[in-house]
Amino acid sequence: MLDLNNMKKTDFDYYLPEELIAQTPIEPRNASRMLAADRATGKLTHSHFYNLCDFLKKGDLLVLNDSRVLPARIYGEKADNGTFIEFLLLEQKENMKWEILCRPGKKAKPGTRFVFGGGLISAVITDVLPDGNRIAEFSCEGSFFAALEQVGQMPLPPYIKEKLKDKERYQTVYANEPGSSAAPTAGLHFTKEMLAELEKGGINIAYVTLHVGLGTFRPVKEEKVLDHKMHTEHYEIPERTARLIAETRAAGNRVIAVGTTSCRTLESAASLYGEVRACSGDTDIFIYPGYKFKAIDGLITNFHLPQSTLIMLVSAFLGYDNTMHAYNEAVREKYRFFSFGDCMLII
Repeated sequence: MLDLNNMKKTDFDYYLPEELIAQTPIEPRNASRMLAADRATGKLTHSHFYNLCDFLKKGDLLVLNDSRVLPARIYGEKADNGTFIEFLLLEQKENMKWEILCRPGKKAKPGTRFVFGGGLISAVITDVLPDGNRIAEFSCEGSFFAALEQVGQMPLPPYIKEKLKDKERYQTVYANEPGSSAAPTAGLHFTKEMLAELEKGGINIAYVTLHVGLGTFRPVKEEKVLDHKMHTEHYEIPERTARLIAETRAAGNRVIAVGTTSCRTLESAASLYGEVRACSGDTDIFIYPGYKFKAIDGLITNFHLPQSTLIMLVSAFLGYDNTMHAYNEAVREKYRFFSFGDCMLII
């Protein structure tokens, strides 16, 4: 029995053989396995993502995160002597100023200039933050994001050891708004054809934007869950999405978040305003067992790391005992885990 007032991160641990951590994306995208879980009963059904429509009803609304992952890892050199430098872009602060991680950090003092891609992009360090991150002001001819596509590499999670052959496989097919440091991975299972078929079958599609930060991989260090401080991420909910959610609710149909990022976006707005409305802002919402959901009726999500804030969110929605049972079942059945892995449908 989970003690809601004294939850420990070890309560959310489970045994995962290393060989179940997916290293490469599956082809085609929607061939991934899907473990469907009934919130009311905990019953589990083994299926595949291409069968998603069998679990949905006409009038249901899928809410997807259209953030696009930046190829945010760039390698360059110090302008005056060619010394190697690595930048990882974390968050855009203003215009061409970004917060970055860099190594070796001792080379990145304020005023130091670096070049990337043979001079396609240049950057000057303007500030050192208390946590050791830097602020860099970039410059380039033409579009910075276009130049980044040429120069940068995808910042894959640390548990993926294999090199990604096609950068687009770490993007959803509907990725549109550049700004994420990691993919909203639940959406990686969709193909364009599948989205069109779902809409043709009466399933509505709407989009939000939440730019995923590297904090999503940050481990929970505090033993007590309630002592953990969540990272902050920027989100936007357009007018059309807010309207479709209201209409879906009014008709008695279901709002299904595709991914924990879409879930956190909708729940942030609902917690702030009492409803999901068109808005934008920054959220550090932390969802764990005991949380009362206000915006969603279903969730599509991948299998998450042990002791992570994401498995805590899933436990809040599906129930702690049901979640741990589902994860143990997925391990027994050799599902593929994490970013390039299989998924769950919780309704």
